[in-house]
Amino acid sequence: MDKIVAFSDWLWGFPLVTLLLFASLYLTIRLKFIQFRHFFYMMKQTFGRVNKTPKGEGTITPRQALTSALSSTIGAANIVGVPTAIVMGGPGAVFWMMVIAFLGMALKFSENVLGVHYREKNKKGEFVGGPTYYMKKGFKNKKLGAIFSAIFAFALMVELIPSIMVQGHSAAKTVHDTFDIHMGITGVVLAFFAALVVFGGIQRIASFTEKIVPLMVGLYCFLGFTIIIMNITQVPHVIALVVEQAFNPSAALGGSFGAAIATTIRWGFARGIYSNEAGLGTSPIAHAAAKTDHPVRQAFWSVSEIVVDTLMVCSTTAFVVLVSGVWKEDDVKSQSAALTARAFEDAFGQLGSMSVSISMVFFVFSTVIVVIFYGSRMAEFLFGLTAAWIMKVIYVLSLIVGALGAATQLWDLLDLALAIVLVPNVIAVIILSPKVKSLTLDFFENYK
Repeated sequence: MDKIVAFSDWLWGFPLVTLLLFASLYLTIRLKFIQFRHFFYMMKQTFGRVNKTPKGEGTITPRQALTSALSSTIGAANIVGVPTAIVMGGPGAVFWMMVIAFLGMALKFSENVLGVHYREKNKKGEFVGGPTYYMKKGFKNKKLGAIFSAIFAFALMVELIPSIMVQGHSAAKTVHDTFDIHMGITGVVLAFFAALVVFGGIQRIASFTEKIVPLMVGLYCFLGFTIIIMNITQVPHVIALVVEQAFNPSAALGGSFGAAIATTIRWGFARGIYSNEAGLGTSPIAHAAAKTDHPVRQAFWSVSEIVVDTLMVCSTTAFVVLVSGVWKEDDVKSQSAALTARAFEDAFGQLGSMSVSISMVFFVFSTVIVVIFYGSRMAEFLFGLTAAWIMKVIYVLSLIVGALGAATQLWDLLDLALAIVLVPNVIAVIILSPKVKSLTLDFFENYK
């Protein structure tokens, strides 16, 4: 097991960060820097039309598709992962997190264009799509497409079991540490409410996320901005520090300039990639169900995902940790995951740490209900609707198992399983990039 963990850590370092950076750069250039040239148009077509009646066919509204996908990306990592990146990679990691966010927009846009273009209706009459469908239907070599889609579907379906366990444990431990409630009780409560939502299908999930996501993001960012304003005199210094450390990081990070800057970039890129899930292939599963008249129009909503997840929520966490100064305190490496809670507690007292705990629970819960939906879609693709129902039961029970801290050895396989999901999807998006380009040209010529 130690060798598997060591291999997984290596894989999620240079190899996968390089693959995702290459894919993001390649697609950015191939699409003529679409996320920069048309950024404000995309925002106008998404946030600017949030209450407009959508055109075209679909199962849920574009806004519901956005909030469903955001539920998956905005999780515990937004609160505990960002300070870890700052501690391990220095303040400069925040700069590189922003860079990969903007570059990753091209990758996320591309996979969502494909997800909507190759979608189809299932036996319930719901629109379904995502990597499995564009691999199966888009590849000229149908045998290769079938192999890629089967690997992706099975890997994601299985990977979500330890993923849900980790999320459940994270929420249960937070509640236990803050409110002294037994972790098993938290697990059972989370599982009960998750079951109520996920067994209602995509419409109930979308309806729930549409209400909870704006509330939880708004509350967290409001409290975070309040802390930043309380420390407003530190903001210019922090911005200068982030930029300076991005290109001239502290030698303590690696012992030499080259090693230090590599560490800074690695942690910044890894946090950005891990947070917004560009290239993972999960977002297209949600967006494929949306009502839209063109794949490109719906893919704009996936770009706005990164705006909310990385540029808003992760940036809020980063600046709260930096302006409050908690990242410079003693023994931060062992306590990095708790730095956000410490910053909130310093600003608001006990109410601050409680607000972080409540945010964590909501972030985890919203993530879990959507990833259960993703996993059930994979089971449906491979084995049919009955298998999808069975996997929902397994996922819900995994929440309780994870909350109790059981089956921890499975958790060590999480990153490796995630890599098995990510690699075939990124390769498929690159192979199918000519279709993305042609659909993008079609939209701007005929639908803009």
